[in-house]
Amino acid sequence: MTRYAVPCGIIVFCLLAYWLSTQFDRVPPILLRGMQPADFPQMVMLLIMALAVLVVIFDKPIVHDPIPPTVWISLGLFVVFVLAAQVDLFLGLGVFAGALTWVWGERRAWAIALVAVLSPALIFLLFDQVFSIRFPRGLLTSLWYG
Repeated sequence: MTRYAVPCGIIVFCLLAYWLSTQFDRVPPILLRGMQPADFPQMVMLLIMALAVLVVIFDKPIVHDPIPPTVWISLGLFVVFVLAAQVDLFLGLGVFAGALTWVWGERRAWAIALVAVLSPALIFLLFDQVFSIRFPRGLLTSLWYG
């Protein structure tokens, strides 16, 4: 019975998304030619629902191993990231990257520190310097932006 839960959940989600796609108020005149704005999401939802039905019909049940604690800890780190990002986005990224590296088995302090510092720094520099995207001010970004 539980093997039907995911495909049925997907179908319910798709039905809701399909219904939402019928709620567009008005279509601009430029879009009246050819495919309507609601057509594409509706076709995608119908395809996903058809694939979910095929999973129910043809997929054989598989007994999976229990989810290891590492997965649950990794998911919990997302909560830590969201909380730390309230102080500063890149502080949150650094804490998340370092903690995730440790949870996944790295024990060398220099490697964890490298990931925790280098990953957010490279992401920040890429978006700030290359793409000219300014981030919201926080503890660390205020130091950079002045």
